[in-house]
Amino acid sequence: MKYLILIGDGMGDFPIKSLGGRTPLDYAPTPQLDALARRGKVGRVATIPEGMPPGSDVAIMSLMGYNPKGVLTGRGPLEALALGVPLQEGDLAFRMNLVTMEWGTHTIIRNHAAGDITTAESAELIATLNERMPLGGKTIHQGVSYRNVLVWPGAPEGLPSLPPHDYLDKPIEFLLNDEAQAPLLDLIRASWPILINHPVNQKRLAKGLPPANSIWLWGQGRTPKVKTYAERWGLAGATVSAVDIIRGLGLATGLTPLRVEGATGVLNTNYAGKVMAAVKSLETGDIVVVHLEAPDEASHHGDLHQKLQAIERFDRLIVGPIVGSLEAKGIHFRLLAACDHYTPLSLKTHTDDPVPFSLYDNREHHHGPEKWCEAACADGPLVPDGPTLARMLLGPEKS
Repeated sequence: MKYLILIGDGMGDFPIKSLGGRTPLDYAPTPQLDALARRGKVGRVATIPEGMPPGSDVAIMSLMGYNPKGVLTGRGPLEALALGVPLQEGDLAFRMNLVTMEWGTHTIIRNHAAGDITTAESAELIATLNERMPLGGKTIHQGVSYRNVLVWPGAPEGLPSLPPHDYLDKPIEFLLNDEAQAPLLDLIRASWPILINHPVNQKRLAKGLPPANSIWLWGQGRTPKVKTYAERWGLAGATVSAVDIIRGLGLATGLTPLRVEGATGVLNTNYAGKVMAAVKSLETGDIVVVHLEAPDEASHHGDLHQKLQAIERFDRLIVGPIVGSLEAKGIHFRLLAACDHYTPLSLKTHTDDPVPFSLYDNREHHHGPEKWCEAACADGPLVPDGPTLARMLLGPEKS
């Protein structure tokens, strides 16, 4: 038996008037996901434990079958783990976004991803920041595109975590004047004179692209310690994703993160490479987690057209080829398809609504809905948490 978890990040949404009151997941053509739903079991799962923020780190850890409550303190240490950055006792790892800030009557975060800056451009900026910022023992480590990590030995306790996508296009003076986060703000402000006139940003502005003119620190925490898939279910496997959160979660749970050349975390990614890596990993492994970031990125930008494209491509270029390849090889498999959280276009950030899922076993036949979407899944059971859903997919844990 082989097992797959296919995650379309942020696909969940609210009904949209311009789509005739349908959601993007309902409106987009998804014949592969619909076919799995018709022959499988559908429902909703609460991926965000009460009192936790609805971030992808929390939600995906839950979908992977782990309870993040009391274990996960932030995405920063997961990304540090994926980058091979060791954390010592007392270290805090922060996600460090490169963002586009606008200064005028108000200070506003215009783009949480600096216009999806390339990894090569980011590398130049990170090198300059490490050279010129007053880091005082802190270190900055390059990730993919705008996603980077700052490690802060002996960081003060109780600093708030403020995801930049929660504050897009809004005045943020109330944040910048918050004495509770003064240590973070001092670092953020120190990046401005270094980045604003950096040659990379001058070139981006000349091309009409958003500049990466500020850093933003959030998602801090320490490395989570959990039992592995091998210890819980006797399974070995891999993760396939462009983003370091998933790689870090894979390493923390005993899965091997597979790097795919051309995997970007946005709409223009190497779909075929991700499919090939996932299918090949199952030749020797038991389970693979495949993640697509693009629907979430489109939602943060408020781009309906791009979100519809991302959902359609998830279905056509990931779900269809993976299922088709395994079926052609006569492999018995179980598959969980889900989004991790809602990222409504109207809000441009995450919510903690229970998310739709589909469970499919290619040697069983059930009678599910014609269309896989939020409304259809609301007619199915509400699974209380990720570990319960994982047992539905993987069976009981080892005693």
